[in-house]
Amino acid sequence: MKSTKLRSPCAAVLAVVALLVTAAPALAQQAPVTDPKVTAAQANVRLGLEYLRKGEVALARDKIERALSQNPKDVGVQLGAGLLYERLGEAAKAETHYRQALKVDPKSPEAQNALGAFLCRAGSNAKGEELFVKAAANPLSRSPDVSYINAGVCARADGRLDAADKHFRQALAIRPNSRDALAQLASLSLERKAYLPARAFVQRYLAAGPAAPEVLLLGVRVETALGDADAAAAYRDRLVAEFPTSSEAAQVAAGPEAAR
Repeated sequence: MKSTKLRSPCAAVLAVVALLVTAAPALAQQAPVTDPKVTAAQANVRLGLEYLRKGEVALARDKIERALSQNPKDVGVQLGAGLLYERLGEAAKAETHYRQALKVDPKSPEAQNALGAFLCRAGSNAKGEELFVKAAANPLSRSPDVSYINAGVCARADGRLDAADKHFRQALAIRPNSRDALAQLASLSLERKAYLPARAFVQRYLAAGPAAPEVLLLGVRVETALGDADAAAAYRDRLVAEFPTSSEAAQVAAGPEAAR
């Protein structure tokens, strides 16, 4: 049985842009700043990250590199540079800046999350997982549940399913209605052939907010595995009705074998 592709939080890891855009102002407010270069760097990195979020990479590069020249000792500036160079495909430079951010402030949860995300995307899943766990335990973290989810994604990518399950449940312990954690646990439970828990996680996800096509497809697969043809058909009908142009709807339209 195929595993369902979720919109991975290592795409929420991977809401790194949003993380950094919000991190920069927070970092700027830590202490009064009188040096005009410091305030200019903070303003430029915020602008650069906003341009990067919009896909205006050339403008982003101009602002972020200007910020680097103004204040390379700013965590937000180093993180912004890491994100920029990763977007440009310059992985070695990106990693240098992510690590420099952590060197500037070893206790920064933003730096821990950003380097963890980079490492997982680069295939160093165990190292990325370790950084996400540190970020989750960091008392300065504003979203420890997201860090635990990302740690789980990294562990799962390595095939360490018990560790992934543990991290997803840690996220739920912090935020019981975390839809990312519920979706991950539903998918992981299906992969492990734990069909009744998978059913419960799908139901909890749908009770917590709007449906998503990948979770409805999970519902089809779980109920098919449990032998409940009516429930599987109900999920299938809802998927096609609510998300007719999705790849998941195309899979169920292709027949039962394609949806397995």
